[in-house]
Amino acid sequence: MYSIFDSHCHLQDERFVGSIDVVLERAREKGVNAMMCCGTREKDWPRVLELSVHRGVFLSLGLHPWFIAERSPLWYDNLKSLLKMYTKAGVGEIGLDNAIPDPDMDAQEDIFISQLRLAREMRRPVSIHCRKAFGRLVKILKNEGRVSYGGILHSYSGPEELVRIFEQSGLSISFSGAITYSNNKRAHAALLAVSPDNLLIETDSPAMHPSGIASNEANEPGNLTIILEEISRLAGLTQYEVAALIRNNACRVFGNFKT
Repeated sequence: MYSIFDSHCHLQDERFVGSIDVVLERAREKGVNAMMCCGTREKDWPRVLELSVHRGVFLSLGLHPWFIAERSPLWYDNLKSLLKMYTKAGVGEIGLDNAIPDPDMDAQEDIFISQLRLAREMRRPVSIHCRKAFGRLVKILKNEGRVSYGGILHSYSGPEELVRIFEQSGLSISFSGAITYSNNKRAHAALLAVSPDNLLIETDSPAMHPSGIASNEANEPGNLTIILEEISRLAGLTQYEVAALIRNNACRVFGNFKT
């Protein structure tokens, strides 16, 4: 049995309340022994911290662009305080989203940049979200400089020609269930442009269902094996080869972890 790392998920989601032990056990049975659980807003940070007591669950904390309107005046201070307390926590999920209704991109950029700088100050990896804002993201990363302590561009949906720019910025590229759809030629091309040392995979659970999983079901970390199978097929490698590669890459990005 191989051992793989889910580089981005949201186990704190209400769909997992009351069933998290079963969800984690199903994941382990399929070889998914490590998961990066990403907080998205102040009110879910405590739940992420609670989940980090489970074996194989690692944490990141951040303010997601979807939730900037509900932030408190002390959100940044609260985030920094938690990062000081939890010295192995990453910074994420953070980023930019121009696909939501009436996005306040100026506020998104300010909040994103402040968290990028906080990650640099605290020497932590970042987990970055980006939808329909890749030009803005490239500009910010060029202005801010290389991501000093690593991180990922999660559930990548950008073009293949930007992959090298993001890699040069210090980011690994992670693919979710969207890559399992046969008509997603953009993601397939982007995958083949990623350097092997910068490749990661994720479920983004409970969202981003892979092919074969009903949309009315909660996507789980155990479904990472579906993504692994498709990545292996597209890359022309065995699942064991991809699993080992992913695990090594995750160790480098997020630091050594124990399972």
